[in-house]
Amino acid sequence: MVVRDSQADQARRTAEARAAVVASLNSVGSGLDADLRDRAANLHSNSAALAKQEADLTKQTAALSKQSAQWQKMADNSREKLKEIGDIQNWAELIERDLLVVEETLRIAEGGDEEMSGRGSHHFQSEGNRVNGSK
Repeated sequence: MVVRDSQADQARRTAEARAAVVASLNSVGSGLDADLRDRAANLHSNSAALAKQEADLTKQTAALSKQSAQWQKMADNSREKLKEIGDIQNWAELIERDLLVVEETLRIAEGGDEEMSGRGSHHFQSEGNRVNGSK
């Protein structure tokens, strides 16, 4: 019977040790579980914030793209206007040269080179500047 008592005593101790280990594991597990739950809640909260930031960034990127397209259009229009100004300047220079040729032709037709010596010939002006002597 002593063997039975010692077996029963040992079984009781084993059961108590098992219960202590299980309680200890439950305590550690619940601590880890609470930490993991906090982390999961934090991740979920961060995920929502990131989704909102992503939506804002998408909206701002679209607005920036629209503004960039407007600026590109304005730059293209400005470039075209500058080209037109250059074309007008070239046209004015061509007209001026043509008028000088007409003026010289008229001068030659009106009396030739001998009137160039200053005998009172009539001369045309180009853009306010006298060409060839006085009136």
